[in-house]
Amino acid sequence: MANIVVKVECYAGYRGEESPQRFYLREKPIDVSEILDRWLSPDHRYFKVRGSDDGIYILRHDTDSREWELTMFDSGQRDETRLSST
Repeated sequence: MANIVVKVECYAGYRGEESPQRFYLREKPIDVSEILDRWLSPDHRYFKVRGSDDGIYILRHDTDSREWELTMFDSGQRDETRLSST
């Protein structure tokens, strides 16, 4: 599965670090209701978030190109494929 490029609106904290607040899937806005986890790799920053639609998303930020991508999504509709919410 290819990653999907998404538009992300961010909040820059006191240290200038960006945290996703809202993102768009094909023009549909999804507010980030909670950041569940975050981690770094050499070229990317990852955020595991809960959306306003109760889906769990993993967003990846390319620090060089400044593009955001959706790398994983779980709608929560099927328990057997549900990503852990923590």
